[in-house]
Amino acid sequence: MSKSYSDFDIQIPYGKTSGKAKTICPQCHDKRRDKRDKSLSVNLDEGIWHCHYCGWSGTIKTKDPEPWHNHAPIRKQAKVYRLPETPKRPEVQKHALSDKALAWFASRGISPQTLTDLRITEGLEFMPQKGAPANTVQFNYYRGETLVNVKYRTGDKCFKLVSGAELLPYNINAIGGTKECIITEGEMDALSFWECGRHDVVSVPNGANANLDYLDDYLEQYFDDKEVIYIAVDTDTKGVVLRDELIRRFGPERCRVIEYGADCKDANEHLQRYGKDSLLKCLYDAPEMKIEGVFTVSDFEGSLDALFENGWQRGVTIGHPNFDALCSFETKRLCIVTGIPGSGKSEFIDEIAERLNVRYGWRFAYFSPENAPLAYHASKLIEKFTGKRFSQQTLSHLEYKRVKEHLERDFFFISPSDSFKVDNILAKAKSLVRRKGIKALVIDPYNRLESDQSSRQSETLYISELLDKLTNFAQRNDLLIILMAHPTKQPKNKDGVVEAPTLYDISGSANFFNKADFGIVVHRNRQLGNVEVHVQKVKFRHLGECGTATFLYNINNGRYTPFSAGEAPQWDNASHLDQAKALRIQEAKDATQIVFPSPNIQEAQITPNDPLSYAHTEAVTDAPPLPF
Repeated sequence: MSKSYSDFDIQIPYGKTSGKAKTICPQCHDKRRDKRDKSLSVNLDEGIWHCHYCGWSGTIKTKDPEPWHNHAPIRKQAKVYRLPETPKRPEVQKHALSDKALAWFASRGISPQTLTDLRITEGLEFMPQKGAPANTVQFNYYRGETLVNVKYRTGDKCFKLVSGAELLPYNINAIGGTKECIITEGEMDALSFWECGRHDVVSVPNGANANLDYLDDYLEQYFDDKEVIYIAVDTDTKGVVLRDELIRRFGPERCRVIEYGADCKDANEHLQRYGKDSLLKCLYDAPEMKIEGVFTVSDFEGSLDALFENGWQRGVTIGHPNFDALCSFETKRLCIVTGIPGSGKSEFIDEIAERLNVRYGWRFAYFSPENAPLAYHASKLIEKFTGKRFSQQTLSHLEYKRVKEHLERDFFFISPSDSFKVDNILAKAKSLVRRKGIKALVIDPYNRLESDQSSRQSETLYISELLDKLTNFAQRNDLLIILMAHPTKQPKNKDGVVEAPTLYDISGSANFFNKADFGIVVHRNRQLGNVEVHVQKVKFRHLGECGTATFLYNINNGRYTPFSAGEAPQWDNASHLDQAKALRIQEAKDATQIVFPSPNIQEAQITPNDPLSYAHTEAVTDAPPLPF
């Protein structure tokens, strides 16, 4: 049973019956100044909508109480965020900023008009870094006329966002409908560009943090229409990480990176030293991304410096000590997995995916026709996450709801109706990189990709070019690609046992070994009843070495348990959802409570004359007085 969109006063464009549509929101349109803004996104295929201005969401579908297998439709659930208390606007409250605060901003090149335009306020706020209230300037995050979040900043550079409030880009209203935008690492840099007359500027809310999940809800309305996006982040190591992730999400073809000169690390420092015209020149001189395939040391200087300072680092690991000793993963690599039929290749790939997701928050995309239908594949992942058989008798409704929500957020299944050609699969994966921030793509198996081999092209050459295409895609999009490929039929040894294949045995070409960064063979030893995982290639020695890890397979939940002869296996039947939740809580904490080390009072950044630095010079037992 369902209603029509007209029952909710939603006007769907004439003739539009499928896909996605943008229209005006009947809930907030009458209150809007911009009557042309189509802030309501409607998914016609699923019958749901969401307004990016007022947050109104709903569905035309109404259902009777559902059975267990349809319990809690996850797509209709919207997270409820806390809203901060709305401060009075500067033009209403004449003394919203004290003379000290105005002088502090003026010393950094920011005028009172900019502070008024961007609704900067001041006041006491409890700061956890100090364990007491402190005087703060307040950067207010508005979406439309709704205050969504606030970042508090003390004179000695302690920061805090409102706990439980939504993360969103600062000053997001300013870039609606613009052809270009500037994205900075902090609010002061955003204020600096505003001061120069460039109002199409936003800031990330959580500093140099590569977790950009909050962008998912804003890409379509605010960023997809941008012809040029200027990346204006700091030049330190963390800034480089943020820069690279922003470029990965937005696409290098429309990004330009702003450089401030050797003596300035950010936009506000450049504004203070050289003024508005010079900062605008940095903006207009920002080059397009380098010529494809041509690099100089300056292009990867940050990575080179980090390598020099920290040395070669192991990659991410799956948490099984026997396998971790042999192999650690990193993005921009191609991992090829093989094994004879029934050996558990796909199951072990799922083990890798589940554990990298739990341990590091990696999001995965699958092109896996061999695991079809999709519900079957999802049920196997659910068993791995919960540690329980997929059944009403073993899995509670609450657990089922939680794991569905987790998969909805972090796992994506590519199953095109038009073509299984590799270019089509990679195009959809690229969209998931931009929109969802996936870190890994699984193609399982190779022989289900539709062939583009020409009549004049040998199979060896075709496979070589396809593997090159996958590797190049992984490098350009900062992904780990896992490709499962079947071997040729393996002969039996003199004892009648089929031995483990090698990467050279994969049907079609030795290039499956030659062009892999990681090569893994999964082999079920039916005589001993265990599973051997042979790491046959690790291209870079700091990431691992060749060897064999032995496991037992738990048929009840699809998990693998490290095994050593003579030792009792330590079966893992616990839910991994709590570990995944703890990771997300920590990520959220890192994102919403940003703490910088308090600089030494003798350092140049903050001096005793800094109007907001009185917290350094007064006794820490005394709360700083109100400045107004």
